[in-house]
Amino acid sequence: MTDLPTLKAMTRSGELHLGSFVVEFATPGIGHIARAAGCEFLIVDMEHSGFGFETIKAAVRFVEAAGLRVIVRVPSKAYDHVARAADTGADGVMLPMVGTAKEARAVVDSLKYTPVGHRGVALGIAHDRYAAGPTLEKLAAANERTCFFAQIETQDGVDNADKIAATDGVDCLWVGHFDLSCSLGVPGEFQSRIFLDAIGTVAAACRKHKKALGRLVPDVATGIEYQARGFTMLAYAGDVWLLTAALRQGIEGLRQGSDKVVPIKGKRERKR
Repeated sequence: MTDLPTLKAMTRSGELHLGSFVVEFATPGIGHIARAAGCEFLIVDMEHSGFGFETIKAAVRFVEAAGLRVIVRVPSKAYDHVARAADTGADGVMLPMVGTAKEARAVVDSLKYTPVGHRGVALGIAHDRYAAGPTLEKLAAANERTCFFAQIETQDGVDNADKIAATDGVDCLWVGHFDLSCSLGVPGEFQSRIFLDAIGTVAAACRKHKKALGRLVPDVATGIEYQARGFTMLAYAGDVWLLTAALRQGIEGLRQGSDKVVPIKGKRERKR
């Protein structure tokens, strides 16, 4: 199995990297299933899933075992959510509703060890694979490895996208398209000029400051469109929606096909 680049390298490469969301099935095989499908990373969601940290810690191990990179989306910008997600060994932490550079800087402070931030130190645990080593080297390695994905989901986030992207420690601006459309007053209108202008503003900020740009895409056509808009980190749907779509397609196909069924009669037995 070919080793994938680190998440940090993905965000810096300027090349396309593809993954998916886990919002329901944080099962032992999920990492290997995603890897077999061609994913490079998975986002394990705490914001909308109901997952707690016990589940997250296990899920991070499952994804890690498959050689994929794992991002944990936490439910808030609270210190304990950010630091604990990092402590589980996540390669990246995604934060919802980042609206200002001040908020982004506060997240960096929770995510990074001294001298970059003020995250509480715990070494020889999950995030450093329970290994021993020199303290300063370990702190520096953790700071370098752990990525921050700031979700742009509000008008404030768009207005401050340049300053957020300029913040040291921010690796990727991730557009939350549904929440952003609602904040802009055009719920679900993803082809509206207001929405697309906002996307352009965020994309320009990422280009200027050489930060990655990402979003969830519900289908291939949207993914191709957003590649053209400068998005390089794309999550193709998520476990629930993919299962639902595939199952619906099969069930509907079987029902429609039943109208064309011609009974197959068995051979008549010979009389003796």
